[in-house]
Amino acid sequence: MTDILLVEDHAIVRSGIRRLLADRPETTLMEVATGDAALARLRAGAFDLLILDLNLPGLGGLELLRRIMAAYPALKVLVFSQHTEAVYASRAMEAGARGYISKNAAPEELLEAIESVLAGGTAIERDIAQERGSREEDAYLRPLTQRDMEILRLLADGKSLSQIAEALGVAYKTVANTLSRIKDKLGVSQTADLIRIAIGQGIT
Repeated sequence: MTDILLVEDHAIVRSGIRRLLADRPETTLMEVATGDAALARLRAGAFDLLILDLNLPGLGGLELLRRIMAAYPALKVLVFSQHTEAVYASRAMEAGARGYISKNAAPEELLEAIESVLAGGTAIERDIAQERGSREEDAYLRPLTQRDMEILRLLADGKSLSQIAEALGVAYKTVANTLSRIKDKLGVSQTADLIRIAIGQGIT
C-alpha cells in the first residue's frame, strides 16, 4: 500500500490528481489545503510521498518544505507548482524535495515523477531541468535562502512585517533584520524595491 499526502489549496487540482491516481494499485490519497493541516496530518501518521504545492494560503510551500524536512528528513516530497521558473525548482531541491513538476506538465510526466520519487530517485520536469542554473533570474536570486524567498513572497502578497512574523512563527525583529539582509544581498535600499523585484521575478 502506498500512502500519499497531497497539499493543494485548489479543489479542481486535487480532483485532477485524485483521478490521475485512481488506477494506481493499492494507493491511498489524503488531501489537505493548507500548510498547517499538512503538518497536523504528518504528526498523525506516516506517508510514503508528499505532493506539495508552493502557493498555499498562510504558510507558504517553501517554508512548509523546510519545516517538514527538518522534522521528517526521510519523507519523499514531490513539488507540484504553477511556477515554471527554474529558480523555484532549485530552491525546492535544495530544501530537500526529491522532484519538481509544474502544472503545465503533461499528466504522464507527473505520473512518471511520482513513480521515480517513490522508487527513491529524483525527477525534474524536462523543460525546467534544461533551464535550471542557467537563467539570469536564477543567478540574481541565488544568494537568497529559503526563508528569504518566503518572506519576499509574503511581502509581495501585501503582508505587513507583523503579519509575516505571525505567519512564520518568528519575532517581528527577526523579519525586519532578514529584510535588511535581503536588501543588502540584492543591492537595494527600499522595501518597495523588494516588492517590485518579487513581483517581477514571479515570487507571488
